[in-house]
Amino acid sequence: MDSQELQKLKNKYDIVGNDDALGRALETAVAVAPTDLTVLITGESGVGKEVIPQIIHQNSRRRTGKYLAVNCGAIPEGTINAELFGHEKGAFTGAVGERKGYFEEANGGTLFLDEIGELPRETQAMLLRVLQSGEYIKVGSSKVEKTDVRVIAATNVNLSYAVATGKFREDLYYRLTGIQISIPALRERNRDDIYLLFRKFSSDFAEKFNLCKLALSHDAIGLLTSYRWPGNVRQLRNVAEAVTGVESRPVSPGSERVEIGAATIMKYIPQEKGEVLPAAVGAQGSGSGMGDSDKQMIIKAILDLKQEVDRLKGMIEGGAVPAANAIAPAHADAHERYEEEPEEQFATVSAHPERLVTAPSQQPPLNLKEAGNELIEQALARHGGKVKPAAEELGISERTIYRFLAKQRSSR
Repeated sequence: MDSQELQKLKNKYDIVGNDDALGRALETAVAVAPTDLTVLITGESGVGKEVIPQIIHQNSRRRTGKYLAVNCGAIPEGTINAELFGHEKGAFTGAVGERKGYFEEANGGTLFLDEIGELPRETQAMLLRVLQSGEYIKVGSSKVEKTDVRVIAATNVNLSYAVATGKFREDLYYRLTGIQISIPALRERNRDDIYLLFRKFSSDFAEKFNLCKLALSHDAIGLLTSYRWPGNVRQLRNVAEAVTGVESRPVSPGSERVEIGAATIMKYIPQEKGEVLPAAVGAQGSGSGMGDSDKQMIIKAILDLKQEVDRLKGMIEGGAVPAANAIAPAHADAHERYEEEPEEQFATVSAHPERLVTAPSQQPPLNLKEAGNELIEQALARHGGKVKPAAEELGISERTIYRFLAKQRSSR
């Protein structure tokens, strides 16, 4: 797809932005549209994932069929099976008649399942059967039904992490991830896209309500493009419309634009603050609670000390170094041993605290294995289940976290 064709596609679907990753996502959507391949769309909440299935459907052989979009996270767990696959009369309390499900309604067309990571395990098994054979059974029935539906799914959670923690079926994960289209977060896109999007949302809102368009100063544009936009395009649109609605005025002769500076924009952008962390148990409001970073530093320091002591002990017992001349080894070697045996290190330190060198700060005793597991879980949560950035933050290997996840899964 050349640049002109790509721009036509953007114009058709009201897509704004020149980011390369966004362009590749659109090109992939058009490329897979003529097939019946299942597609998984990934990206944070608010990035605009819902436009991709529309592009796929309208460029496919199913374009004359129905297109249905279902938010799996918005349907209660007790009724999700009936919503997707239908139910027979009397199947449950309130089922006063037979009802078609989305798979029956969308027969011959396309079904977009948003927030697929929120599906219950039972529903995941039923979905896997539909994807593999086109067969399903209505709630309260024993008759096997057939459907011809193309499924496009989307998620804002890390499904591989959900698989590792036992929340998502591994076989369904592999069935869905044949074709993946990733939509970049707004903070990862070309910074110029932020201003282009703001200008579009603001202009559309002003035109709709007969208001003057906004003209932003260079400082205001700089403020917009430097903000990280955790709510992505959805948040940017809300801010653009709020600024326009409050700061603009009705169009009048000789007054078609309103100048907006950084100070005005700043009023509509949430101020990012540090995380609110709970106080340590027993702090009694003294303000002495430890934050996550403090715990992480303490644990890593204790582990390094323990590993150095163990290594020195081994060298002395082996006669490599006289006891009187023993000195601490390089940190690199201790870090390497920690990377290779993370679970054993946590367990050993927890089981033999008397072998540690006591720090003069007299910190309260910690269960290091539990604290280490907690730090890994918190790091994964902060990074949306992504292993690589979590490992980089903690200063450990990705292999360590994958072993931790596997252990968590086997214990369930």
